[in-house]
Amino acid sequence: MTKKIAVINGDGTGPELVQAMLNVLKATDIKAEFIMCEAGSEWWEKNGGNSYFPKETWDAMEEADVCFKGPTTTTPTPGTPRSVAVTIRQHFDLYANIRPIKTFTNHVGPLGEVDFICVREATEGLYSGIEYQLSDDVGIAIRKITRKSCERVAKQAFEIAKNKNWKTVVPLYKANILKITDGMFFDSVKKIGADYPDIAIEDYFIDNFAQQIVKNPQRFNQTIVLSTNLFMDVISEECAGLIGSIGCVYSGNYGDNYAMFEPAHGSTPKYTGLDKVNPTATILSGAWMLDYIGEKNNSKLIFDAVNHVITEGKHVTYDLKGNSKLSEMSNAIIDQINKTLN
Repeated sequence: MTKKIAVINGDGTGPELVQAMLNVLKATDIKAEFIMCEAGSEWWEKNGGNSYFPKETWDAMEEADVCFKGPTTTTPTPGTPRSVAVTIRQHFDLYANIRPIKTFTNHVGPLGEVDFICVREATEGLYSGIEYQLSDDVGIAIRKITRKSCERVAKQAFEIAKNKNWKTVVPLYKANILKITDGMFFDSVKKIGADYPDIAIEDYFIDNFAQQIVKNPQRFNQTIVLSTNLFMDVISEECAGLIGSIGCVYSGNYGDNYAMFEPAHGSTPKYTGLDKVNPTATILSGAWMLDYIGEKNNSKLIFDAVNHVITEGKHVTYDLKGNSKLSEMSNAIIDQINKTLN
């Protein structure tokens, strides 16, 4: 049965990145129907309303088997809509945001080779969007943490470790200060961890980990690094620097019955239309989506092609120390796929 994929073009460089991703996916023998959708600040600026989404996009996502989201812009002004990614995660209860951090061959960063996975609770915490302005000079934000969400994202982390035969989960928290919320998070990790006796729990306070990951990042190779929403959002961005660029970090947002895939980076509007930015994260997010819908051979085909192009280094973008355009790098990936298929 043909799978349906809802594809959000996004803002800024989103449309050109998404088109490059679609070109790569279609170079395989994938059997899927792509439903093109709009969402984001550029759509909202033209149409207004209290949401970054037209109704047609919600209808398409509800009908689809999976969603792909290009990079989108979120306006930081009070009273504007909630971000596209946060809205989708909360609507479909996509509680686990997963970002692999792995060095590409021949592109080792200044701190050495790394290989670990960041797992982030993605539906609550400070991203719950519960804020109040008490006066002109005082505002508060509520960091909502629930035991259910902590336990289910912890289970996701331990399951990934089990499936990869990795032996350690590294929870990050700050329970010496956030004694109730982070205490609940860490208690949940320990409770779930008891069902995985072969996997160790090695906990760090978030500030200590931020130092350790640049002091000795290899210490965390073949581990699952787990944390709450904002903590892991910040830490995974820091970790992206270990492999050269946030433009290399792909991600998936998983619930029990649905998933949304996206590059980890933003929409970089200053580069819109310049054919400049790195398409790796977008293309690999698309490849990972294929694995989710059962197109595992085509997923591997794309991952192998991207790894070949980056390893070879002839057709890579500026952030990978090359001088190729976005389109030239994506076309080189397509050429490698064609060579493999033919």
